[in-house]
Amino acid sequence: MRGVLCDDGRVTTDDAALATSRPDQRSRISQRVVAIEPSATLAVDATAKALKAAGRPVIGFGAGEPDFPTPQHIVEAAIEAAKDPKNHRYSATPGLPELREALAASVSATTASQIEPAQVLVTNGGKQAVFQAFATVLDPGDEVLLPAPYWTTYPEAIRQTGAREVPVLAGVEQDYIPTVAQLEAARTERTRALLLCSPSNPTGAVLTPEQVEEIGRWALEHGLWVITDEIYQSLTYDDTPFTSVLRAVPELADTTILLGGVAKSFAMTGWRVGWMVGPVDVIKAATNLQSHLTSHVNNIAQRAAVAALTGPNEPVEAMRVAFDRRRTLIVEKLSQIEGFTVPTPKGAFYAFPDVSGVLGREIRGRTVTTSAELATVVLEEAEVAAVPGEAFGAPGHLRFSYALADEDIVEGIDRVIALLNA
Repeated sequence: MRGVLCDDGRVTTDDAALATSRPDQRSRISQRVVAIEPSATLAVDATAKALKAAGRPVIGFGAGEPDFPTPQHIVEAAIEAAKDPKNHRYSATPGLPELREALAASVSATTASQIEPAQVLVTNGGKQAVFQAFATVLDPGDEVLLPAPYWTTYPEAIRQTGAREVPVLAGVEQDYIPTVAQLEAARTERTRALLLCSPSNPTGAVLTPEQVEEIGRWALEHGLWVITDEIYQSLTYDDTPFTSVLRAVPELADTTILLGGVAKSFAMTGWRVGWMVGPVDVIKAATNLQSHLTSHVNNIAQRAAVAALTGPNEPVEAMRVAFDRRRTLIVEKLSQIEGFTVPTPKGAFYAFPDVSGVLGREIRGRTVTTSAELATVVLEEAEVAAVPGEAFGAPGHLRFSYALADEDIVEGIDRVIALLNA
C-alpha cells in the first residue's frame, strides 16, 4: 500500500489524497524513510530545551544523558590525541587496534568468554551498532521478538531491514520482565532474533542471572539470534548483578551480537563511540556495511574511549553512586502522586511509573485519557517534560530520567505532585 506525505506531516493512504497529491509529494521522499517515526526521547528533550531557551523554567526528564562532565583523564587523552598528526588521517573501518584490543579484554571479562579483537567493530555510537546488527542478520519477512517496554529506536531499526518487530509486553505486575512462556507464545516459523536489553531503557529493570540463563537457553534451543544491548551494564544498584547472556549461556557465542558504548557509564554521549561484538563472519559483514556508511569512527574519540576503558574506575563509580541516590529520591517523590504505581528500578537511570490510575481524570479542566495526553498536560501546566509510554510500546506509563541534578528532581516532581494531587 502506497502512502502520501501530507503538508501537515501525516502519512495517508486515502485514495482521494493519492489521486490529488502533487507529483513531488509522491516521489521526493521514499516511503521507507517517510515511515520512520521521530525519536520521541530526542523530541521531548528538544522541546524542553526550546522552551527553556524561550525563557520558560522547564525541567526536562526526557533525555537519557548523564549531566556529569566526561572524566578529566578521558578529556586529556583526547587533547593529546588531537595533537598527534596520525590521528588526523583515515584509519581502519573496524576501529583502532588499541581500542579493539581494550574492548575484547573488557567484554571477555564481563562474559567469561575469550573475545578476540577480530570480533569487535567500533561504531559511531550505540545507535549505529543497533542498526548494523539488525541489518547484518535480518532479511525481509523475518520477525524479531521485542520485549516491551522497549527503547524507541529498536522497532525503527528492525523495520528498515524489511523485517518486523513482534512486541512481547510485560507490565508493572511482572517488573517489566517477559517470561519464556510469553516469548514462546509470540514465536513463529518466521522468528529470526530476540532483542534483550538489561539493564533496561526505559524501565530500569534488570534480569536476574536465572532469568538470563532461562531465556538464553530457550533462544539456543530454537536457533534464534540474540541481540543484547548491554550499554547500561555498569549502572546497577542494590547489589544487583549484571549478567551478560554470554556468561549465562556460553553456547550462544555463535549466534549472539553484543552491543555497547561509552555514552552512559562514562558520560560520553556526545563522543559517539559504540561497538558490536559477535562472531567473526558477522563482524566482517557489518564492517563491510559500515565501510560504505561512515567508515571509521573519529580517531580522537576512539583514543578517548581507550582511556575510558583502561583508565581509573573511580569517576565511573562516583557517577553510579550519584545515580543511585537520585534513584531513591525520584522513586520516593513519584510515589507520592495519586494514581502512580512506581516500581523501583534496579539499573540504568530511568523511572517508569504506571500512570493508568490518573487516566480518565480531569486536570485543569482537561480530561486526560492517554499517557501521551498526560505528558502534554504535565509539560504545559507544570513545565515538566517526561516521555509518554506510547513511545516505548507501553501506553499508560511515563518515563522520567533521573540523570539530572538532585534539586531539579525535587523541583520537577514537586510540580507534578502539585498538579496531579490538587
